[in-house]
Amino acid sequence: MKIVVGITGSSGAVYAFDFLKKSRADIYLIVSKWGKVLLKDELKMNEEDLHPFVKKQFDDKDLTAPIASGSNYFDAFVILPCSTSTLGKIASGIGDTLITRTAQVALKERYKLIICVRETPLSTLALEHCAKLSGFGAIIMPISPPMYFVPKTVDEYIGAFTDKVLGVVGEQRGKGWRAEELE
Repeated sequence: MKIVVGITGSSGAVYAFDFLKKSRADIYLIVSKWGKVLLKDELKMNEEDLHPFVKKQFDDKDLTAPIASGSNYFDAFVILPCSTSTLGKIASGIGDTLITRTAQVALKERYKLIICVRETPLSTLALEHCAKLSGFGAIIMPISPPMYFVPKTVDEYIGAFTDKVLGVVGEQRGKGWRAEELE
């Protein structure tokens, strides 16, 4: 499985890092300018620290990267976290960075596009962008971890959400709510 992951400058780098650590897919990573700041501020990391978890990394300014073309297949594009600025650009059809261009490719080729919005409260405009992209086939996943497992640690809280994203990507499914009743 080939998954492209984009990290933008909205708070929540820890979710991206957890996703990268858990995924067993071939990961192609793009980190925006503000995503790099986010990694440093929130995790005291730089993008090179993510290299052990990815197959290849592309520069967000490189619109000649192979993932900018619909002729190169990938299974899913996960933007985690996704800023409302990036969300707005994608919803408006703007492909001026590799992250936004790859999102345009995912939409036009009907590849799975998962947008993990990390903002609260959401403005009416951001909600309209989410609805618009959902109508075009994108999956909107606000970073809102499930609580039905009663997480006891921050890591469990973070992991509950990234497990959900991995399930939506199709890579693996975590245990569902009251799943034992279905066995």
